[in-house]
Amino acid sequence: MSKLDDIHFPSVNKLSAPIVQSLIDNAVDLRLGVSKLSNGTTVIDAGIKARGGLEAGRLISEICLGGLGKVKLRATSNYDKWSWNVDIYTSHPVISCLASQYAGWKLSHGEGNGAFNALGSGPGRALGSKEELFQELGYEDKAESACLVIETSSIPPVEIADSVAKMCGISPFNLTLILTPTSSLCGVVQIVARVLETALHKAHALGYCISDVIDGAGSSPICPPSNDVMTAMSRTNDAILFAGQVHLFVDMSDDEAEQLAKKLPSSTSSDYGKPFGEVFKDVGYDFYKIDPMLFSPAKVAVTAMESGNTFHAGNVNMSLLDKSFSNKCG
Repeated sequence: MSKLDDIHFPSVNKLSAPIVQSLIDNAVDLRLGVSKLSNGTTVIDAGIKARGGLEAGRLISEICLGGLGKVKLRATSNYDKWSWNVDIYTSHPVISCLASQYAGWKLSHGEGNGAFNALGSGPGRALGSKEELFQELGYEDKAESACLVIETSSIPPVEIADSVAKMCGISPFNLTLILTPTSSLCGVVQIVARVLETALHKAHALGYCISDVIDGAGSSPICPPSNDVMTAMSRTNDAILFAGQVHLFVDMSDDEAEQLAKKLPSSTSSDYGKPFGEVFKDVGYDFYKIDPMLFSPAKVAVTAMESGNTFHAGNVNMSLLDKSFSNKCG
């Protein structure tokens, strides 16, 4: 895969910093909690003790995109029961989705029942994560502050913040951690806003040169949150798997664009056909036994820029979406 050579990209941490500051400045209105760890790291609670909400989730989604994308909340009449969508678009899809939004930084501290384990996403990854993906992308950020979004229902120990700051090469005082439980409204929005990222990640996994993706947009319904962790996990995944829609604009031949479109939808996976919670249960709750090709949008369009031809594949599955959003897992 080719790197994004000779293309200058701005700092995702610098671009997202004003949005991070707006969360802090408007914490009361956004129903967020702001505190400091003992090392000076700022922690934004977006659903653990603080309530959070849709607008906070929208802003956090833009932070996850490194300030290179826009996220909107939109009412739609396309679905009978679920009327609100998250729309996302970015003119830098590879950097914003894969170098920032993708949850690829494994965070862990301690052992046994008291251990902290989670995945970090957002612009801080481009500053401190050592994922192999960044070598392929040819992108490395430089900034004096960083922000990491963590999908968790507990406050990380200070050792996590110390480690992240050290790897980012910054002071812990210049690090912000945003915490978004899957069961919260903020968590729901920032997860379903990953619909475009799932398409980019799958294209990468399929072996396509992702630098050929030059623009993109996506949309996914907002699922109802659930206090049951498994149900919440299932609904957020299913929003994308059964109703997520993506349009990619690519520098590819018609044949390449058509083949990409055919391979991208979630329905091409052998595990497609039932809510994610049921799939997870069937494999004994071993995430690594699930077909990785499952995690992708329901419906895609791929436009070959040179010819102007667009290729479509996949379908929205309303019956499976209704089943997931209406029922509790387990």
